[in-house]
Amino acid sequence: MPENHATIVSLLFTAALVTATSVGCAKPVKESTTSSTPVEKATETPSEKAVEKPAPGGTTVYDFEEKTIDGKQVRLSEYAGKVLLIVNVASRCGFTPQYKGLEALYEKYTAQGLVILGFPCDQFGNQEPGTEAEIKSFCHLNYQVTFPIFSKVEVNGPNANPLYAFLRKQQEGSFSKDSPGSAKLYEHIEKTSPQVLGTNDVKWNFTKFLVDRKGHVVKRFESAETPESFDAQVASLLAAR
Repeated sequence: MPENHATIVSLLFTAALVTATSVGCAKPVKESTTSSTPVEKATETPSEKAVEKPAPGGTTVYDFEEKTIDGKQVRLSEYAGKVLLIVNVASRCGFTPQYKGLEALYEKYTAQGLVILGFPCDQFGNQEPGTEAEIKSFCHLNYQVTFPIFSKVEVNGPNANPLYAFLRKQQEGSFSKDSPGSAKLYEHIEKTSPQVLGTNDVKWNFTKFLVDRKGHVVKRFESAETPESFDAQVASLLAAR
C-alpha cells in the first residue's frame, strides 16, 4: 500500500505540472492576439481621418451654390462656359455709381458670354442696410440693373460666404495707397479697419473678381477700378476660347 500510495502521489504531481505548463503556454498566445489589435487600428486611422476631414473649399467657382435675391438656389456650375465678374455691391457707397458701368459692360458683352453676379454686403460702413426687397428695388429703379443679384452676404471674417473665402484665396489682391484712385480709401481703411491691410480680405464695396470660362479666378480689381478701366481685359478673356 505505501508503494501504491507513492505511485498515485507521483502521478497526481505529474498531471498538475502538465496542467500548469499548459496554462502558462496559453498566456503568450493570448497576449500575441491582443497585441495585434493596435496594429489593426493604426492601419484604419488614416482612412478614418480622411473621411472626417475633407479638403475645404472647392477648385473652381462651379463648386459653389448661392441664393439669389429672390430666394432661389443656384449652382454656379449653371454658368459653366461663361466669363463671370463677381462684385460685392452696396447702395449707399461712394462707388455705387459703378452700377451704371457694370450694367453697360453687361449689356455690351452678354451676347459674347459675360455674366455679372452682384452680391450685396453690409460689412463696409453699413452702406447696404436695406432688406433684400429694398436692394432689388434700388438696383432696378436707379440703375436699371438686369444682371443677377444675389442675397446679402458677408465677404470677410468667420462668417464669410464660402464663395468669397475661395475668391480671396485665389486672388489676394495688391491694394495700396499708390493704386490708381485709392489714396483716400486707403487712408480711410487705415483709420477704421487697418487689420485688413496686407491681407487677402476684401477691402471695400465694389471689389471685382474676374473668372474665366473654366471657372478659374484670373484677376481681381479693387474698388476704385471702374468697369470702363478693365473693359479691354474682359474683352480679351471673352475672346480666349
